[in-house]
Amino acid sequence: MPVNAVRLPVTEAVRETQSSQSALGECVGRTVRRYLADIGDTECAEGLHALVIREVEGPLLREVLAFHDGNQSRAAAVLGINRATLRKKLATHGLL
Repeated sequence: MPVNAVRLPVTEAVRETQSSQSALGECVGRTVRRYLADIGDTECAEGLHALVIREVEGPLLREVLAFHDGNQSRAAAVLGINRATLRKKLATHGLL
């Protein structure tokens, strides 16, 4: 933590961020807080960032693809990624 930083109490920090976050951001924040509370000081072997990306990316790809009736080109455009990148991610998550 930087020297001049002030750490807000958890409840105050949560209220401050909730007012400016989207519904999706609030959901992610709530889930990460619950996860951190559950694991306590136990370290996440792969790192929290990698864990969250792995857990969120699969359902995101599945839902966007389903919304666009399996059309990978449209799904890739909505996701803001190249179709080849989408196919690689789909294969990684076993969705092809």
